[in-house]
Amino acid sequence: MLRYVEEPDKVRLALSPIRRRLLELLREPSSATQLAAALELPRQRVNYHLRELEKAGLVELVEERQRRGFTERILRASACLVVDPGVMGRAFTQIQDQYAAEHLVEVAAGTVRDVARMQTAADADGKRLLTFTVEAEVRFAEPGDVHRFTDALTAAMQQVIDEFDSAGGRPYRVIAGGHPAPRRTGSRSTGSRSSEGES
Repeated sequence: MLRYVEEPDKVRLALSPIRRRLLELLREPSSATQLAAALELPRQRVNYHLRELEKAGLVELVEERQRRGFTERILRASACLVVDPGVMGRAFTQIQDQYAAEHLVEVAAGTVRDVARMQTAADADGKRLLTFTVEAEVRFAEPGDVHRFTDALTAAMQQVIDEFDSAGGRPYRVIAGGHPAPRRTGSRSTGSRSSEGES
């Protein structure tokens, strides 16, 4: 489950190193005592941060157990957090150069925002959001090949769109972008993934 966060105060609350670590550990239910031992920190300090995370809705109570005369609270992260890129303080400009890295970042940020919002709404309704991902890697011999590849990909996408586009259908946003891949050994690969469901 995703939790989409666009309130600056909640983002700041979750971004301190200790709270990021707590949210990471709380992917699995745990108690303050267990977390304090894992982080080698006083339990009182861990409890303070857990209370703040719980008040913000970023941590939730799973169960309470009776232990040696006291109640042990078992907590977990309420969801996988997705932070609105705009909250981080950068104002994205409307860059239209399809070969500019800033344009790719802007489009990617918008995709994160839109998909996270829709996924959060779908989770709240008990539904799944139908999405798909296509990933590929290509090795260009010359910088100019990037432009020729982009032109060819645009034509191919338009052909596929013309085949499947329906005036009465639900609109989907299809994005194709490319960036230099991190250097690693391996061969060219292509893959696709989809999450089935509806919202």
